Amino acid sequence: MRPPPGLRGSIPALVTPFLAGDAGTIDRAALSRLAARAAARGAGALVACGSTGEAPALSAVEHAQVIACVVQAAHGLPVVAGTGAPCTETAVALAVAAEHVGASALLVSAPPYVKPGQEGLRAHVRAVAAATGLPILLYDVPSRAGVAFADETVARLYEDGLIAALKDATGDLARPPRLARLCGPGLVQLSGDDATALAHLAMGGQGCVSVTANVAPALCAALQTAFLARDMGMAAEIRDLLAPLDAALFAETNPVPVKAALRLLGLCAPHPRLPLTRAEPATAARLARALAGVMEREEAMAAQRVPLIRQVA
Repeated sequence: MRPPPGLRGSIPALVTPFLAGDAGTIDRAALSRLAARAAARGAGALVACGSTGEAPALSAVEHAQVIACVVQAAHGLPVVAGTGAPCTETAVALAVAAEHVGASALLVSAPPYVKPGQEGLRAHVRAVAAATGLPILLYDVPSRAGVAFADETVARLYEDGLIAALKDATGDLARPPRLARLCGPGLVQLSGDDATALAHLAMGGQGCVSVTANVAPALCAALQTAFLARDMGMAAEIRDLLAPLDAALFAETNPVPVKAALRLLGLCAPHPRLPLTRAEPATAARLARALAGVMEREEAMAAQRVPLIRQVA
């Protein structure tokens, strides 16, 4: 199974904006603006309805609406649709609906809360893969799912043609070369951690599914492009510039801080859905300080029309 073009570089994991309050309806206009902004500023692909998109708080109808909205706003950029669910049948239904509304690939995580064994994880991915013709980006996020995909499980899923790529949110920087030895160079390995995105590239990764890229998409894309061009000085400079923002965006549970940051930028309302609540004042103040050091450079980088990573990959 080959990944769709663009499934590398900087891939923003988009928030799902709501109009008002914890139970507000989806703000499609704001979502379209965020998707179009990220696409114009160098994203290789877009993720909708992942953890950052509050997928567990969305109904099945809303889930499909969000993906359709992002597909329309992306203007041909690949859109990866989250299919996280504790029940395999539900994950399959989400996958089928995502394909119907135009998703390019699926983001498949371990079923949260249930904590299946490795055979159960393989069966879950196999069922989702059989339901559509879309490539699968496996999402290993044990901090949320409560269970991790073993390296051998990732290798078996890849060898069986069930997955095309891995989003690794384990923080294990020794993992890319281990998986490369097991799977060969064909498995696309993406970081799920902004703070170590450059380090993951140095260890053999091909990109990052990014929370920070909601806020600073041009800089996140430029970091990836600089590494690809072997301009390590520029890559390190951008890494260090973004480091305070990366840290502030995880001062509380994602996506609470990133929604607060986007509100400070006037891009969307700060409301998550319950049980998540708005960022604490101290977090908002920390974000404001971090943004002050980043956004002038972000706008300058955007004005230079940073080459899309998908065009040079």
